[in-house]
Parts: sequence; structure tokens; C-alpha cells
Amino acid sequence: MAAIDIGAHAVRMVVAQVFADGRIEVLERFHRPVRLGQDTFSHGRLGSEAMRTALGVLREFRKSLQVYQVQRVRAVATSAVREAINADTFLDRIYLATGLNVEVIGPSEESRLTVSAVLHAVGQKLNIRRDKTLIVEVGGGGTLLTLLEGGEIVVSESLRLGSIRIQELLNISDEPPERSAELVRHHVANTLSMMEGTLNFQEVKIFIAVGGDARLAAKWAGRSEGADGWAVIETAAFDKLVRRLQKLSPQELSRRHGLPFAQAEVLCPALLIYQMLLHAADVSQIWVSPVSMRDGLLLELAREVTGQEDETVYRGVIHSALSIAQKYRINIDHAEHVAELACRLFDELRPDHGLGSRHRLLLRVAALLHEIGIFVSPQAYHKHSFYLVLNSEIFGLNRDEIVVVAHIARYHRRSGPKPTHQEYMSLPREKRVIVNKLSAILRIMDALAGSHLQPIRLDRIQREGDELVVWLGPGADLLLIQRSLAMVGDMFEDIYGLRVRVEES
Repeated sequence: MAAIDIGAHAVRMVVAQVFADGRIEVLERFHRPVRLGQDTFSHGRLGSEAMRTALGVLREFRKSLQVYQVQRVRAVATSAVREAINADTFLDRIYLATGLNVEVIGPSEESRLTVSAVLHAVGQKLNIRRDKTLIVEVGGGGTLLTLLEGGEIVVSESLRLGSIRIQELLNISDEPPERSAELVRHHVANTLSMMEGTLNFQEVKIFIAVGGDARLAAKWAGRSEGADGWAVIETAAFDKLVRRLQKLSPQELSRRHGLPFAQAEVLCPALLIYQMLLHAADVSQIWVSPVSMRDGLLLELAREVTGQEDETVYRGVIHSALSIAQKYRINIDHAEHVAELACRLFDELRPDHGLGSRHRLLLRVAALLHEIGIFVSPQAYHKHSFYLVLNSEIFGLNRDEIVVVAHIARYHRRSGPKPTHQEYMSLPREKRVIVNKLSAILRIMDALAGSHLQPIRLDRIQREGDELVVWLGPGADLLLIQRSLAMVGDMFEDIYGLRVRVEES
């Protein structure tokens, strides 16, 4: 299998073999500098020369895929392509030239894949379950920050602080090296000051840096921590390295250290960003990870093959959804009650809907967020829920999955999907089927959940012919529940061919 990453200043690929037990053996890593971000971050579109170079690299990668007889490949593009107005044209050219279907992923997906790789690689090396941990990846277009407490993902943020983006934004290419460093520090400080309250850096005990620039710094100023590629740089040594490098122009840096100019040009801005975050966290050392987002892509491909789940990231998705629910001040107890009931019915109907564990997660997230639209207005709040979910960043979910969640929340009440609903009709047929199946479940369980003040206990669910019989605990107002079901049950009967009947235990 292989993972391809089309980034802001390089196109990279890693080829690996996965074994039946989920073990991954990396066979070869490829790295080709391509400055896609330079034109995107300055002009909003990908430059023709950079696109031609990237296409040439991807054609070369395609030949390597054939040599290795790769059976599964996932190719993704990040900020440089994501923000370009001509991204679709570029992706079409890639497909026609190489047959690769490139997926543009958002910051939350980048963060999920990176964190998954780091957590898998760190093993018992660090006590992440005890100490508050900050994982930082500085890329060409942005910086990803993920905060872990007790081994759980609690905050994930994407900052528009990238080594290429800063150069284009501040126009520092013609400035003296030390003046450039001063401007970068000032810009990073301003950005971090706006994050106060979102991330409490002072409580961080473990600082993990991800990325090629951090690995290069570890090679020059750090020490190896075992044969698995991890390294440590003491903060004082890191500061000393940055002070030395910031005096050099990219040309001098390239000449003295034998670096390609493209790498030398972005090295100092990247290390300055790491340095500012390191001092904000006030830790004594940096742990430098040997893995990257591409390793996260490989892990995901391997899990698809072996059927394994990433429980840490799963919990991170739920935590992110709950944070959004709290932001919009909904009744969390009621939302979690509806989510539990919906997942219970999902499990009962597995033979009917044929959906997998990832769809179950999407249903749970939609159930947690189905009432957030009340924050805008109680009137037609399901439509407001749709809008708020659609415009939220949910850690661990990609853009397509967030769109599905938004539609499930939209159709948890009132009318079901109609041909006049443009957003719904614009979905591919496969996605519409998923929305229908999951919305039908959420509608039923929201009706059965009872009031916010008096939740109803569900004892058991059983099939009797063409009926789904739900046995409720004592005290349930069956007449009221039956009326609620009558308003939403048609969609469930259409999708699953089952009428819902409620009984008291």
C-alpha cells in the first residue's frame, strides 16, 4: 500500500507492506520539493509551473507504485491545494495524467491522521496518559496543534502559521536574515495572543514536534532516543541552534549545510514557529517524532484491511462533538441519552442497513448535535442545526463526513428529504442513502427519548413480523410517545419496512 501527500512545499510518498496482524513495514519514502504554496498563499491560485512540476513528480510516483505492485493507495492534498481557486482543474489534471484520485482534506483530518501516527509510534516511551501533551506540526501552509489530557484528545487547532505562508504574507525574502526572524517572531506572537483561553500552554508537560524541519533540527542539536527514530532536543540547545541559523540567508544555509535551496528557504521560519510554541509551553525539551501524517494514512489503510479501530481518535471525535454541543448550550444529558438510544437501534438493525462502525460514529455525532440549532432559534431549529454543523470543524471527521452529519441532524424532525431540498439532492446517491438510513433511526429514537427533564428508559427492542416493538420502562407516557412517533415514523417505515410499536415493560 502507499500514501501520497501533496503539500505546500513538497510532494511525498511512502510505500509499505501491511501484514495480517496489522504490522506495517515501510519499504521506501519519496520526497520531491514542489512549491505549490508559494502562488496559492500570495495570489490565491496554483501556479502553472508548480502544477507541471507536481504532475511530473506524480507520474514518477505512479511508476514506483507499479514497480512495488501497490494494491491500495490513498492520495491527499492539504492547504496549498485546499485554498486554491483552481484546485479542481489541478485535481482533474492529476487524474487524467496518473489515474490518482486525490482527496483534499481539511485541518481536522490532517490533525487526526498525524495524532494517530504519533500515538501509535510513541508506545510506552512517554507517559502521555499521565502528562498533558502538546503535539505540534509546522507545515508550509499552517501549524496543527493537538492537546491531549490523560491520553485523550481535548483540543485540536489549526493556525495559519506556515513556513511558506509567513514568507509570502510578510514578504521577507528580501529582508536581512535577522530582520526576517524578528518579523516572524512578532507575527507568531500576535497569532498566539489571540489563542489565549483556547489552549492553556502553561500546563503542558510533554511537547512533541512532527515534521521534517523538526527532524533536521534533532539531527543537528538533539540526541537519539532508541532505534525507532525518536529524538530529544533540550530547549537550550534548540534556542542555540535557532540563534545560529537565523543569522544565515537561505543561500548560506543551503551552501553550509548541503541542503536543497527549497528546504533551506523554509527551515528558519518553521523552527521559529516551533521555538515560539516551545517557550509558550515552557517545557525543558522537545520530543521529535519520526512519523508524519503519511504514516497516519498508512495506519488507516492498514486498519481498513485488518478491520481494527483507532479508539483514541474515536474518543477524540466524541469529545470534539461534545465541545461543540456545550458551546451552543444544549442539554448534554438529553443529547447523550438520544445518542445512546440511536446507537442501540443502529446495532439492532445491522442486518437491514448494512452500515459499518464509521457510520455508527456519524450517527452518534449527529445525535449529540441535533439540537444545537435551538441556540439560534427554537423555530425550525433543525435547519439551524444543519447550518451550524455544516460550518463546524469536528476533529477526526473529514469534510464529506461532516456534510453527512449535518444532513442527519437536519432530518431528525419534521419532513424528511425532498427533491426540492437542493443541498440534499446535490449529494451523491450513496451519501443520500446513508443520510436516509441514519436519519430514520435518529427520528425514531429522538421521539422515544422522552422530555429533557424526564428521560425514558428503554428496556429492549425486538422484531415481530413487520413490526419493531420497543419496550419502555415504567412511567412512560405511551400516548404522547405514540403521537410523536406518528409524526416522524413514516420515514423509518419507508426505509426499513417496519412499523414501530411501543409497549410498557
